[in-house]
Amino acid sequence: MNRQHFIRLGLAIAIPTLYAIVLRLFFGVSTWSDLYTVMSVSFLFCLPFIVGALTVYFSSEELARSSVYKIFMPWLPIFLFFVFTLAVAWEGWACWIMVLPLFLVASSIGGVVGAYFKFRKKSKLYVSFLVFLPLLTSPLEQMVGAIPGTYRAYTYIDIQATKDQIWPLVTRVEEIPVQQDKGWLTQALGFPRPVKAELNFEGIGAYREAIFTNGLVFHETVTEYVHQQKMVFSIKANPHEIPSTTLDEHVVIGGSYFDVLNGTYELEQLNPSTYRLHLYSHFKLNTTFNFYASWWAKWIMQDIQNNILQVIHKRAKVHANA
Repeated sequence: MNRQHFIRLGLAIAIPTLYAIVLRLFFGVSTWSDLYTVMSVSFLFCLPFIVGALTVYFSSEELARSSVYKIFMPWLPIFLFFVFTLAVAWEGWACWIMVLPLFLVASSIGGVVGAYFKFRKKSKLYVSFLVFLPLLTSPLEQMVGAIPGTYRAYTYIDIQATKDQIWPLVTRVEEIPVQQDKGWLTQALGFPRPVKAELNFEGIGAYREAIFTNGLVFHETVTEYVHQQKMVFSIKANPHEIPSTTLDEHVVIGGSYFDVLNGTYELEQLNPSTYRLHLYSHFKLNTTFNFYASWWAKWIMQDIQNNILQVIHKRAKVHANA
């Protein structure tokens, strides 16, 4: 490959990467948040799509004809953008892990479209339109607005122990050592891990505190209580109590986009020696892409809940075998 080809390949990587950085800067201006925000389809889909299209469009015709190239080469500017935004702390690790699958798919689609434009007349006009597309669609998207949605995350575990042994572990959770934390997804995302849960009394109106690391606290109020059968509690996380380093601003609990509403424990007897402990929660999303965000939010909530259930299961077995 000669020097000219290297230069052209470098431009095919540099131009879309620079475009992504400039668009992120533009969509990150707080005074324009009513029109332009990174938490929008116009940013989360259009940016990687256009990056992919520009990558292939500015490549050589020989490379643009390769199916492998136009599908996978757009990933390189995406990863460079990924590293840059992490380095300057524009985005957190959790946000990037959640949007990366969307970015990679959208950039590959853009790569295919970029190859199509490259071999068409008036290709410069098409590409120019693409470059400015997010600036046109975002105000329209914000006019339509987000449609709040409520979702349910359900989990359960079967425990061979008596209800007398299980229920005290449900209402109050003693401190959880690091080695007992099995929340693999929340660990990968860098989310706070559960530490303990405290309850002042058993009954309607009781106050329960679920304490996590890094200053995250869920304030819970018991709204329904049937001893050794069911406990329902509202959940509130106050964003101003959570240190800014605990969660990315786009996924902060109780913030503009994501909030947990309530939780429920139910203890069901399956047979004389086994109980099924149900744990489910309801959470709210307020984005224009709930169809995608709800998958991640549900996986995260289920990971947190399964982690708690595993702790209760392990401790109940210890009591049962004592």
